[in-house]
Amino acid sequence: MQELLEWVRATLPMDLDTPRLIEDKIEAMLEEEREVMMEFATDYERECRVNLERSIRKCWDETFNTKDDTSKGIN
Repeated sequence: MQELLEWVRATLPMDLDTPRLIEDKIEAMLEEEREVMMEFATDYERECRVNLERSIRKCWDETFNTKDDTSKGIN
């Protein structure tokens, strides 16, 4: 998401309304992403590290409700 924001800033003419709206949306999405990742980190610290039977993968799946992240190296 950060890379997309940098691309928008470098590529689109920022004196127009549409690129500004895109930039604002990406910034809002980045903030939301940060909050979700912080929540995951907190949950991991609180529950996964204490309960050794819960793997990082299980914590990830429970937090993000994913089907299969094995190909991304998340275990």
